[in-house]
Amino acid sequence: MNDSGQARSGHVVIGVDAHKHVRVAAVMDTIGGIHLRSAGVDLGKRFLLACVRTPSQTRAGTWSLETERFGTTRAELRRLLAWLMERQVEVVVMEATADYWRGAYYLLQPHLNLMLVNPAHLKGIRGRKSDPSDAAFLARAGASGMVMASFVPDRAVRELRDLTRRRTELLRAAGREVQRLEKELEETGMKLTSVLTNTAGTSGRAILDALIAGERDPEHLADLAVGRARSKIPALTEALDGEFTDHHAFMVRHYLDEIDRWKSIVAAFDTRIAMLLTQRERDLELLDTVPGLGRVAAEIVLAETGGNMDQFPTAHHLAPWTGVCPGQNESAGVIKSGRARAGNSNLKRLLGVAAMAAIRSKDTYLAAYFRRLAARRGGKRALVAVMHKIVIAIWHVLHGHVPYQDLGADHFTKRDPARAIRRMTKEANSLGRTIRFDPIPTAWARS
Repeated sequence: MNDSGQARSGHVVIGVDAHKHVRVAAVMDTIGGIHLRSAGVDLGKRFLLACVRTPSQTRAGTWSLETERFGTTRAELRRLLAWLMERQVEVVVMEATADYWRGAYYLLQPHLNLMLVNPAHLKGIRGRKSDPSDAAFLARAGASGMVMASFVPDRAVRELRDLTRRRTELLRAAGREVQRLEKELEETGMKLTSVLTNTAGTSGRAILDALIAGERDPEHLADLAVGRARSKIPALTEALDGEFTDHHAFMVRHYLDEIDRWKSIVAAFDTRIAMLLTQRERDLELLDTVPGLGRVAAEIVLAETGGNMDQFPTAHHLAPWTGVCPGQNESAGVIKSGRARAGNSNLKRLLGVAAMAAIRSKDTYLAAYFRRLAARRGGKRALVAVMHKIVIAIWHVLHGHVPYQDLGADHFTKRDPARAIRRMTKEANSLGRTIRFDPIPTAWARS
């Protein structure tokens, strides 16, 4: 900024008035585009800068840039809306900066052709970055059609997203309390966590409640186990030999109360989510047929994608949005390693859990696909590939409203029998054996 209070950024001359409103005078832009009138909005917590790009009235084939500063309060956003509508902009590009975009987007979107864009898709020139230049860059990008709008669901889906994401956080909080409980039990010398899979389950709660009440006899405590845990009574008797003091009783009671509190909150969220999804029961049932997905996972899928696959023209549009397909990194004919993008982190995390559950079954297509790919590419890459398969299945289930149909663990063998024969022959030869394959008689095969 010079002595006269003017800042210069490239060829853009900016002046600041007494009310801190940025004004741009006599700025020419010679880059054309598909939109004659466009605007860019650079957002911040306390203020935003809006830049409008319009055809120049004095010089044909050029465009003028006009920049104004607004606050982020509701009244200031209404003034921004009036300012943009007065200039008859055809498209407005807004960067998804933290959560600051929400208030402005929700107010402007019903009235303007508003595009919310990923900041990773827009990178300005290094060394020439400022708020006004960022706003001007967004306006040029919108005018030339260089950006794609991000998927912003309607209000009902956004509310469902808030509930499912918060429920996930609550379940994690409850899990951390269970971990603290197990840590406290380790201090007593009792190895209850080594015998029972769920310390806070029915058998574990019965034993812990008895310990808090004053019972110390390992045999009596082990006899409180129920169901399948009763087969572990000898191991429980040995594991419950420890020193459980009044201090431990107080702390264990506290952790159990915290676990119950989190579970009651989660139950309230479950009820609210179920109420919002009363009209989507069919979609939930269809998603439940996909391997690795249960009721809770299906609810998260509907919350994150909106359940309407019209937003994604093909299944291969949904996969990169989720972040479960490899990136592309090619230069001068050389293809380098491309890492998968972050995508929708909430859905991607869920797909990872679903993939690990799906590959446990040995007689399914996904398990066979995982074993086939892991042998060549490693377990991590194979798991991401299974996640990609699950996303493809989700798209087809929701788009066609049909249940998932498993191809079977023998799908690859049926698809290429000759390859399977070559593999078995090679394995036999490595063991110093030879094998011969004869066709099965038709009559015997039918029987």
